[in-house]
Amino acid sequence: MTTTTLLRVARWLLGPALAALATAAVPAVVPNAIAPDFTLRTTDGPNLRLHEQRGRVVMVNFWATWCGPCRQEMPHLSRLHDKYRAAGFVLLGVNVDDDVRKATDLAAKLGVTFPVLLDTDKAVSKRYDMSAMPATVLIDKDGRVRFLHRGYRDGYEKTYDEQIRGLLKE
Repeated sequence: MTTTTLLRVARWLLGPALAALATAAVPAVVPNAIAPDFTLRTTDGPNLRLHEQRGRVVMVNFWATWCGPCRQEMPHLSRLHDKYRAAGFVLLGVNVDDDVRKATDLAAKLGVTFPVLLDTDKAVSKRYDMSAMPATVLIDKDGRVRFLHRGYRDGYEKTYDEQIRGLLKE
């Protein structure tokens, strides 16, 4: 074989492996990076695209019906949504359940006032590397990730409130 042929074979064999390693080594979501765009269907039917929210402060909350802390957090999130939406704040609840009915039923039962998006194939939650539930990402008006929160404990809503207020003032 010629050197040129060997190089082509090596690129063909190693190219996909090197690309996979390169993407695996880089975290999906890091502070000050542009938030990865996504489009998901809402429980109401239409699709919603993250990029279309530019110019607003956006909170993306990943949750599941089987997650106790998620259930505990939802009423607090609804209050934050109601408090700041007129000021340019958007809250998107990304549900990762396989059964859409469970998500819809629980959101109704808890009185959720913000859009619930359906990530049944978990593609968006994987892209955001959301291994803990709930997980929350706060995105500034320019589309940059500013804060990441994994899990939930009593009092986190006070931290969210302060961070939202700060981002709205920018």
